[in-house]
Amino acid sequence: MTRDGGCLCGAVRFSAEGEPVNVRICHCRTCQKAMGSPFYARAFFEESALKVSGETGRFASSERVDRVFCPRCGTRLFSWRKDGTGVGVALATFDDRNAFAPTEHIFVAEKIQWLKCDDGLPQYPERSS
Repeated sequence: MTRDGGCLCGAVRFSAEGEPVNVRICHCRTCQKAMGSPFYARAFFEESALKVSGETGRFASSERVDRVFCPRCGTRLFSWRKDGTGVGVALATFDDRNAFAPTEHIFVAEKIQWLKCDDGLPQYPERSS
C-alpha cells in the first residue's frame, strides 16, 4: 500500500510504500525544538520506501539526523537518518492523518511536565528496542 502526503503549501509531496518499521511519539528535547511542539509523532520507514518530490531544506539537528522541511511554507516533514537506514515521517503530513496510530512513547524522561500521556501506550524513559 502507498500513502501520500505533503507540506502545507503543496510544494513538497511524498509517497511512502508499505508499512512503517514503527510508529512512535518521541518526547526528546531535540524533537520538541525541531518540531516546535511538545512531541514528534512519526512513522519510521526504510529510506527506500519514501519518494519525495519538490524542493526541500535540511538542518542537521544532530550527528545522526537531518530535519527536512519545505523551504517555502516551513512545514517540518521528515527526520532523515544520515546513515541511510531510515526516515521518520511526521504523521500529520500524510493526506490521511489517521493512516497510522502510534504504538509507544519514547524519551518520556524528557516529556513536558504538563503533558499527560494516559492513552495506555507503553512509555519508555529513553529509546525502546
